Amino acid sequence: MQLDFPYHFDARDRTAETTEEEHIRDLMEQILFTSPGERVNRPDFGAGIYQLVFGAASPEAAATAEFMIRGALQQYLGQHITVQDIAAEAVDATITVTIAYTILRSGALSTATFSLGGGS
Repeated sequence: MQLDFPYHFDARDRTAETTEEEHIRDLMEQILFTSPGERVNRPDFGAGIYQLVFGAASPEAAATAEFMIRGALQQYLGQHITVQDIAAEAVDATITVTIAYTILRSGALSTATFSLGGGS
């Protein structure tokens, strides 16, 4: 078992735990929504997709998001997952990212979807 993110206590008043699959999804969320320079001792950590919300939503922005996400996931989670596909779609002021990946330890194929902007 792994610690759940964000950190909280479970019904037994103990540190909440989660499965490996959910833990990896939590790690992906941290990478996606952390901007480089935000963490003091890890200035290069993060994918930096927040900056894309304030730009024009376009196919180019979506392609840039895919590139940034793939690089960050390979750098920080390459020992845990293999990224199969990343689809980023920009509609109005919202960027939706869907990541298909394989968990290396179990071989399980998983998909995670994250949205950014548009009041979400």
